[in-house]
Amino acid sequence: MTDITVTANGGGRTAGAAPSARRSWAWLGLLPFFAFLFLFLVVPAISVFYDATRNKDGSFSLAAMKQAFRGQNLDAFKFSVSFSAGAAAVGVVFGTLLAYAAASATRPRWLRSLVTSFSGVAANMGGLPLAFAFLSLLGKQGVLTKILKAAGWDLYSGNFGLGEIPGLITVYSYFNIPLMVLITLPAIDGLKQSWREACSNLGGTTWTYWRRVGLPVLTPSLLGGFLLLFANSFSAYATAAVLTQNSKIVPLRIGFFLGGDVNVGEDAVGYALAAWMIIIMVISMSLYWVARKRAERWQS
Repeated sequence: MTDITVTANGGGRTAGAAPSARRSWAWLGLLPFFAFLFLFLVVPAISVFYDATRNKDGSFSLAAMKQAFRGQNLDAFKFSVSFSAGAAAVGVVFGTLLAYAAASATRPRWLRSLVTSFSGVAANMGGLPLAFAFLSLLGKQGVLTKILKAAGWDLYSGNFGLGEIPGLITVYSYFNIPLMVLITLPAIDGLKQSWREACSNLGGTTWTYWRRVGLPVLTPSLLGGFLLLFANSFSAYATAAVLTQNSKIVPLRIGFFLGGDVNVGEDAVGYALAAWMIIIMVISMSLYWVARKRAERWQS
């Protein structure tokens, strides 16, 4: 039998060859993404590390990198890590519970759509609007603060403050909890009903199911969510800058060094702080990527 090739528009490309030809050029669509990644992530990171390892005369030195982990700079890292870990832990606990409630609730049907829609908006809210909202609510002259004071509870009688660890955890939970909902919903959907039925048929209780099946399956997603929320809280700048001028927060301290308020040559310490911050972020996001890869095994 003779094989007849059909051509279109007088061209030499065959109908069967068109899909492969399209696939061979599909990678060109990623060029804008890689260009953006290179110009706004790779180049600035290289510039930061370059400036962090230079003396006043331009020679190579690690003095600034060492100084960035001493004294007040070290206290800033400890403070930032503490409240970021606390905010991430609160987000993981309450975000997971909210995601499970939304995933398991069958009525009303619109409840899940409402939760996911609000989570998508709240997870991306930050900066000035969020800071202003909490200043109006929980500031020293905030509405809720006055209501609680009228009820006999002075919120600011102790060490509470929006710029301290409890206050920052409260504010950051506003976008951490919705972000955790979006992260864990696919993982919770991956819990098959047949697994629970098999556990029940074998005599297992609800506690047995969660201890031996549910939690082990969700652990990579929960760990990945914690790391992502930690990185999200650790790197946030705008919200903290409006709420407080606390120099113990690493991003604000970097702004202090690079804002021209230091002596000539000390800006290298600011670049060193940024370099260490990049290192911490890379480690966190790398561990998050590993956790997500393990979690995806159960989401197919």
